[in-house]
Formats: sequence, C-alpha cells, structure tokens
Amino acid sequence: MRQIGLLIVFAVISQVVVAQTLNVSVQNQNKQPIAHANILVNNKNVGYVNVNGQITLDLSTYQAPYRIQASYIGYSTSTKTITALGTQDSLIFELSDKNKLDQVVVTAGRKPEHLSTVPSSITILTEKEVQAQSQINNNLSNILGATVPGLGTATNKATNSGQTLRGRAVLVLIDGIPQSTPLMNGARDIRTIDPNVIERVEVIKGATSIYGNGSAGGIINYITKKSPEESKLIQGISSVRVGNNPLHSDETMGYKFSQLLYGRKNKFSYTLSGSTDYTGLQRDADGLPLGQTDGLSNSYQNNAFIKLGYDIDSTSSIVASYNYYNSNQHAKYISQTGKYDLNPTIGIKGVDPGKPTGTPYNHNAMINYNKSGIFGESSLQATLYYNTFRSMNRYVEKGTAWFGPGQTQINSEKKGVRLNLNTPFQIFKSAAELTYGLDLLNDVTDQDLTDGRVYIPHMNMFNLAPYAQLRLDIVENLILKGGVRYENATVKIDDFNTIASGPNNEGSIAVKGAKIPYKGATFNAGLRFNKYEIFNPFVSFSQGFAINELGRIVRRATDSDLDSIKTDPIITNNYEIGFSSHYSIFNLTAAYYYSDSKLGVELVDQGNGILVAQRLPEVVQGYEIALDARLNKTWTVGATYAYVEGKSEQDNGTKTYLNGSRIAPSKATAYLYYSPNDKLNLQLHWLYTGSRDRFAVNDKGVYKSSEGSVSSVSMFNLAGSYQFNQKWSMGLGVENLFNKDYYPVVSQYRALDAEYVKGTGTTASLTLNYKF
Repeated sequence: MRQIGLLIVFAVISQVVVAQTLNVSVQNQNKQPIAHANILVNNKNVGYVNVNGQITLDLSTYQAPYRIQASYIGYSTSTKTITALGTQDSLIFELSDKNKLDQVVVTAGRKPEHLSTVPSSITILTEKEVQAQSQINNNLSNILGATVPGLGTATNKATNSGQTLRGRAVLVLIDGIPQSTPLMNGARDIRTIDPNVIERVEVIKGATSIYGNGSAGGIINYITKKSPEESKLIQGISSVRVGNNPLHSDETMGYKFSQLLYGRKNKFSYTLSGSTDYTGLQRDADGLPLGQTDGLSNSYQNNAFIKLGYDIDSTSSIVASYNYYNSNQHAKYISQTGKYDLNPTIGIKGVDPGKPTGTPYNHNAMINYNKSGIFGESSLQATLYYNTFRSMNRYVEKGTAWFGPGQTQINSEKKGVRLNLNTPFQIFKSAAELTYGLDLLNDVTDQDLTDGRVYIPHMNMFNLAPYAQLRLDIVENLILKGGVRYENATVKIDDFNTIASGPNNEGSIAVKGAKIPYKGATFNAGLRFNKYEIFNPFVSFSQGFAINELGRIVRRATDSDLDSIKTDPIITNNYEIGFSSHYSIFNLTAAYYYSDSKLGVELVDQGNGILVAQRLPEVVQGYEIALDARLNKTWTVGATYAYVEGKSEQDNGTKTYLNGSRIAPSKATAYLYYSPNDKLNLQLHWLYTGSRDRFAVNDKGVYKSSEGSVSSVSMFNLAGSYQFNQKWSMGLGVENLFNKDYYPVVSQYRALDAEYVKGTGTTASLTLNYKF
C-alpha cells in the first residue's frame, strides 16, 4: 500500500511539473525555424530559441496570465497569452517578414545564419536578380561585376583577370566546392556554371579565416537550385533565347537553349538542368569586330546539372549533385594588333592555330550528408567532393617565356572532405553555439604545353585544417563571434627542369624537388548589435590564408634548389567597421575596411612584359556604400559606390601603388525599377568606373604591363520581363543601351598592344520561357 501511495504522489507531482512547462516553437511564414529568436515571459527576457527554433519554458516562477512574446530583427513581434497552467503544453509563433532581412547566408560561418547576425559585409544576389542580370549578359563575370560593390568589373573576356574583390584574390565556390586554383591562378573560376542553375549568390567580403586557402579578398559561393518543398513530381521551365547587335548585326547572332526539370515524391527530390549557349561575333560601337585575345566571339558554353535528394528520416538527409561546364572559343577571326592608347586591336577574318581556348571541362561532384540531434541538439554536415578542371590559354607564335610557338593549359584536380558540426548551448540564459570541424583537401595543379613540354610541374598539395567558431549573445541583441583555424599544408614538387628559352634546351635549369610546408593559425572576431533596425552596426577582425601564385614562382626558378625560393603563405589581416540601416522606405549599408599582409603577392612587369610574382608587405583599404528606396509599389531606386586603393613597401622603405591587376578604379552603380503590375517589370541599370592614374611611363615613353592609365567609363543597361500568364513569359535585355564607345578597364590598365580591345557595342536579347 505504501508503494502504491508513493506512485500516486509521484504521478501527481509529475503532472504538476509537466503542466508548468511550455514548448515554444518560432518559425517564419514558410514554416522554417527562426534560430535564436528572443523570448520574453511577462516582459522578462528568458532566453533564445535554439537552431531548430525551439525552447522549453519553465513557468512555475511566473504569475498568470502568462504573456509570451517572440521577436527577431527583421520580423514583426508576436505576443500570445495563456490564462492558466495546464491549458496547453505547446505554442507556435509564426513571425512575418517586415523588410526582407530573413535571407540566409551559408558560407559566412559554415552554417545557416541570418544576415542581421553576421559581423561582416555581405552581398546576396537572389535568383530573381541573377535572372534579370543574365538577361542583359549571360556571363557571370559581367553579372557580378555590375552588381557587387568591391568586385572589379568584367573584362569582356573568357578570363576574369584583374577582377579582384577589395583588391585581393577571391575564392570561388559552387555549393562549397572550390573552383579557384590558388596554386596557379588561371583566372577562369568565376565562369564555371550557368546562371540558370543558381538559386542565389553569396559574396562574403574580406579575409575569411574560416574557409581556408585562397580567400584573402573574400568568398563567392554559388548556391545551386533545389526542388521547392511544394513541388509536384514533374515541373520545369523551358527557355529559348536569341540575341545580336541590332546596329551592326552581321554575324553577331547568338542563341541559348535551356531546360530545367525538378520535382518531389515522398522523401525523394531532384533537379535536372541542361543548357547550350552560343555567342556570336562581338562588335564595338562602330561595328568593328573585337580583337580575339582571350575573347568570347564565336564561343560555345554548355552546362549539365543534376541534384538528387533523399530525406532518410526527420533528422537526416543526403544530397548528391554533379555539375559539368565547358566554354570553348571556335574563332572565325584573328587579332590584328593595334597600338596602345592610339588604335584598338580588332578582329579580321582568319583561323587561329592551336586548340580552342577557354575551359575545355570543369567537373564537380559532391555528396552531402546532414544529421541533426547526433548528440543533444548538435548537428553534423559531412561533405565529400571532387573537382577536375582545365583551362586552355591562347596559342602564341612566339613565346616570351619559352622557345618557339606554343599553347599552355592549366590542369587542376581537387579531392576533399569537409566535416562540420554545430552544438548550441546556453551560458547564463544567453544563447551560444559552437561550430567546429575539419577540412581535408588534396589539390594537384600543373601547367604544360599542348606539345608535351612542362611549364609548371605537378604541385601536389595536401591540407588538413581543423577549425572552431563560437557565437555568443553577450546580452540581448549584442552578438559576439570569434574563431580559429589551423592550416597544415604541404606542397610536394618532384624534380623538374625549367622550360627552355632557346634552342637545344638553352636556358633550362634542373631543379631539385622538395616538400614545402605551410603552417599557421588564423583568427577572427566580430561584434554585431542588431536591436535597432535604424542602426545595426558591426566591427570585425579576420585573417586570411593563401598559397597564391606558387606556380609562377616555381616556373621562374633561377636556382637548382627550391629552398631558395620565397614561398611563404600570404597571411592577410582584415579590419572592418560598418552598419546596416532600415528606416521607412530606405535601406542603407556602409563599411570601411583596412587590410595588410607582411608578405603579399603582386604580379609585376620586370621590364620584358612578363609578369612575375613579387612578395612585399602590402596595405589595402577602402569603403563601400549602398542605398535603396522603395518609393511605392511601382518604383524602386538604388545606388552603390565602392573605392579601394593599395600600396606595397619596397625593401628600401619606399611605398608604391599596387598595379591594375590588383586594384580596380572606383565603381558606382545606380538602378531604377518600374513594376506597375504583377506582369511587367522594367529595370534600368547604370554602371560607372572611375579613373586611376598612378604610374609614369618608362624611358621609352610606354607603361609597364598592368600599370596603364585608366579613364572613366559610363554605361547603361536595360532589362525587362513580361508575364503573359502562369505558363508563358518573355524577357528583354539590352547591354550598352546607348552604344557607348569605350575600352574596358582591363584593356586600359594592361597597357599591351595585343590586349587594347574595345568593349562591345549595343547588344540585345529576347527570351521566351514556358513553365509547366
């Protein structure tokens, strides 16, 4: 009887305890959890929900009625009242978006997090923005160059040489898979995927210690499309596009065909895409064919993409994806070399010997496994990836770096594993979380000539890098983030002979191979205060690690021993202060940054036109401003401005400006959107690049390579779309709307006769889309 009585008492006590707890969930209008939303009970802050948007409240110390409030910056605050304990055991808050600050950034801290919590400058291009810009120009270099403050403008070529981010190298990723080749930069990493496959583009600016090699200037991560949650079994979009130069149309016709399929069935989802794109002959404002040096005239781009997803259970899923991209120029014209600063290099009928230039192939394969609740509330993301890439440079009849004619190609193969864990916890009722993991990467890169001669030997790098990142809400709305990453990389180079500069192997040097170690820790720390929408400030410090341009250093070896070559890594210190602000119809962001490196890398002309990697201390600084206003439901206006400058310090203490391959002139953009109804959308874009004249001519009256004077350029573009019905829509794009006669920035700063090529004249395109 005593035991039965104890059981009854225990059951009653248990019921009372259960009745005094409340499970609270916070989500957005799309039913997705809002991590770290703030919870108040009777106007007292009791903590934050976890990464799954959940918290369990103990209401035993509060008086009825219980007034529960959930809030998060960018969302409307929601309040619910419970009159008495025991009436319910759960509560769901659905917060509505107020000003579109609910976008998610994946790459900033290796986990999903909201923009308003990240202490750094971020630019996100949505799928809608990417599609509007791709209607003007389908080249991702153009799309990003025209929209991202701090990123250099496009080169109008197949390469993105000189398109740096804040004056430093940028790491390009596709769903986290590195596309860049830091060991030997081929400058073809931005154009590695078709815009139709992209769900959004995340640009994280400034040195990023959490992501590893090559991100001294920041990260560009292409997030690929996935099937929406509400998808049927088979849905898709078929598109046909045609374009030409309407003022000088001969041979300029281009086209694009693309097909996107996606769907879901129970736990299975898929996305399939294929496209083929042809760019016709490009002509300048006067109708003359552009010079063909690394050009895009008569080039073909093909892309194939597949993503398969399977929800194993409510806590785990697996995604496998593959992307193939190639871009080759089959030129019908060759260059007739002009004279720098006098007359342009133009195209004339002819056949260029050698293989088609461009990107013969770029393969990306990835398997991604996600699991939540592996221990407590911790989550795991494990990624296995593979990338193989080749870029083909143009054929030259007389090489400046080797004897006789030749054509080089850069080959890269990467295999990697990324293990990423996240563990949320609380410190004195303050939300906190730890993101930690391990990156393994094997990168094998070389450069050879198509005739078999070796220009750069195999550089076999293995890198093991553990990291940890802590986030702590010090007080309500004040977020502290800090972390460390330890790089442990070794590059193995076998014995090799430098390429001959004369007949009978003249000038070739036998170099003894070596294992070159690169080790070091990089740190980051930042604060963001996001209580007030009108002023949301942040301050941050972050270091970047890069083994950049090692290939250029190795191929210029003048000693038989690699130990004599300066191959220290580039450690970049990035300091930044900025804020975002939302008031009424206005959104404003601004940031100032300062970065230095004790041993940077700049490609400089040694007087013979050959660019050599120079290792000197560097300082780069600048600022960025972006402002937009939605005047009403019909009109939206906005503008951006970005300025960057940099100097290196010579051994004698003299400071000299960094050349055009690193530092872009100031850039301003402005746009006007007109949407009178749900069917019609018109966008007018203005792009301006300023002047930069930092260098003097030499004794012969000419500039060294990459030190040319840059004059300002102003140009307008137009994009439009019309939705006929739920299935049919049309798009219109006009690049260089007023047929501006100009030289792109790269043509000016390079200061080389062969590369003094004008920009394209007016180019118009028309796209027809069918959605089913």
